[in-house]
Order: sequence, then structure tokens, then C-alpha cells
Amino acid sequence: MLTRLFGRLPIGWLQLSHNRTRLLAALAGVAFANVLVFVQLGILGALNGTITAPYALFKADILLSSSDANTLTDGSNVARVRGYEALSVPGVARATPLWVANLDWLREDGTTSTLQTFALDPAQPDKLIPPLNAAARALQLEDTVLIDTATRGLRAGHLDGIADGTPYRFEANNRTLSAVGTLSMGGGFSADGTLITSDQTFFRLFSNRSPSAPSHILITVVDGVDPTVVVDRLRDALPDTVKVDTLMGAADADQRYQTTERPTGIIFGFGVLIGVLVGIVIVYQILSTDVADHLREYATFKAMGYGQSFFMGIVFEEAIILALLGFIPGIAISLALYVGLSSATGLPIAMDAATALAVFVGTLVACSVSGAVATRRLARADPADLF
Repeated sequence: MLTRLFGRLPIGWLQLSHNRTRLLAALAGVAFANVLVFVQLGILGALNGTITAPYALFKADILLSSSDANTLTDGSNVARVRGYEALSVPGVARATPLWVANLDWLREDGTTSTLQTFALDPAQPDKLIPPLNAAARALQLEDTVLIDTATRGLRAGHLDGIADGTPYRFEANNRTLSAVGTLSMGGGFSADGTLITSDQTFFRLFSNRSPSAPSHILITVVDGVDPTVVVDRLRDALPDTVKVDTLMGAADADQRYQTTERPTGIIFGFGVLIGVLVGIVIVYQILSTDVADHLREYATFKAMGYGQSFFMGIVFEEAIILALLGFIPGIAISLALYVGLSSATGLPIAMDAATALAVFVGTLVACSVSGAVATRRLARADPADLF
């Protein structure tokens, strides 16, 4: 098959397969580099997923935040009066205050989960996505909440009774809360789960928070109006202390900030780079050694008139074979690790086709770069000096 593919004897494959021990070592190195890159990308993807997931809960077009707020949970609060000022801007239909805080839930078995808590006025309709909006109407009752069934640390089936209409009661911040509905988001890097409640219940849980200073303000535009046009109008109308962006734009900015400026994102991004460098070094060492071992044979071909492109073709053949055969165990091991890590951490670590394709292409490129570097010694070799 390789002979038909290359139109010549598969010299690269014959050289690699001649020394089985070296071939297995090379494949193990490529597979290890793949696993390292896949794991770093998987965790980085989970970070990105948990960052943007909360934004998808809300049915809004624009987000107003404090100018020093880089994420949903940091920065100063924004004055509620900014929402009233926004209502005077053409194209704005509704302005809904949003409060955000973390709530520690100490369970009866002694374990603790941190719940990222979102609070809105339940009297205002259609603030949440349709699956949650109907359940949110029940939050007008005192001390009622929607709880995350995928909260990290909960045993399976712990909250099943809620679906049958039986509220789940638990203690948090010295108050008894009743979970009357559920959502499923899972944990992230800053919290173990999600809680949604009314603004009044929120103020009972967090007595230091003020109704006049929400964390953010959700803006809904008039049907048929371009949100980006309204964003420009709001930036002109509101003071510089207020950051204005579309909801998805704010999610993208949050993701960029946490992956490029926060230590967690930088570390995992750096890990991907290290994995690529490890793969390049390993393949280079294998190919460079192979070139050195067969330098006399290559010199013979060179003396017979074969050009540098012929030798590069052989080395690139070896590089591509190593990339292909090393990628298969690499992705298999990575899939198993994804399952184990997701189960152990509760993070949404999953393999997608785009990630697999990107790593495969990156493996081919890295191995090809290693092959190109390995042929430099051959280009400088003089047949007369070797015999």
C-alpha cells in the first residue's frame, strides 16, 4: 500500500520498522505528547465552558456592569439607577437587575458545596431561558430556589424528589431554603453548582447586599432592533463607570480574561505549548538518530545523483508515519482520561471533533518540523568525507 502511495519503495517505513524497539519508543513519545496536549486542552475547554454557561441562563441582549468587572463575580456593583436611565434610551425594552454571589451549602453529611447564586425579580417575566422561566415563577414565595442537580459532591438521585413536586429543604446561611425546581449546569473552577432565587430571598441570605446595587443589569431590546446599535447608544448615554456590551460579547470577554490573564487559563495554555515542544523534541531525536545511523546509505544515494528533496521525502515519510501511529493510542488514552477526570472533578471535560482534528493536524505539523530539522545534517553531508 505504501509503495503505491509513494510511487517508490517505502524506505522511511522500512527504516522505522527495522528497529522495533526504537519505533515503539518513538510512538510512545508521540502518544505521550498527544495525551499531554489533549488533557490540557480538555481542561482549558472545561474552563471556557463553565465560564460561558451562566450567560446562557439569561434571556437578554445586553449586559451592564461596573467598569472594573471582568467576570460575572468580580468587580464593583452597578447602581440600579443605571437601569432606569437605560430605559430612556431608544430601543431598550426592559432593564432587569441581577445579583450574583457565592453561597456555601453545608450538608448533613458534613460535606460543603459552593453554589454560585443568581437572583432576579420573579415578578418580571421572561428573564430566564424558556426551560427555567416557568419554574422561576414559583420563586415569588419566600426562601424558594432553583437548585443545580449536577452540583459537585451530590450523590446521584439526591434531588430526584423535586421533579415529583416535593420541595427539597436545606440549610444555608442560617436560613431554611426550599428547592422547588431544578436546573443542570454542574461545577466549575469557582463554584460547585448553581442556585437561582428571587431578589428578596437573596437579600435575606446576604444581608450585606443592597437592592440599590445589583451586580449587573440585564437589558432586553425591542424586537427587531439590532442590539449592537443599542449598545452604542447606551455607551453614549451612560457614564464611563458602566461597562456596556452584548450578552455574548460579555461572555467572550469574560472567557478571554480568564484564559489569558488569570493564572488558571495561562497555566493550561502553557501546558499545551509544553506538550507540543515535547512532541517535537522526541520526534526530532528519533529522526536525527535514524539519519545518523543511515548516513552512509544516504551519502551513497547522494553520490548517485539523488537530490535533497528525495531525502526530505524519506524523513517526512517517517515523520508522518510516527504522527499517524502515535496519534491513535494518544487519543484513546486521552478519551479514557477525559472520562476519569470528568467523573472525579465534575467538570464538563469532553472530546469534540474540532479538538481531535486540531491535535491531529498539530501532530502532523510538529512531526514534519522535526523531520525538516533532522535533514539539515544530511544536507551538509559530503559523500567524499564519508567514504
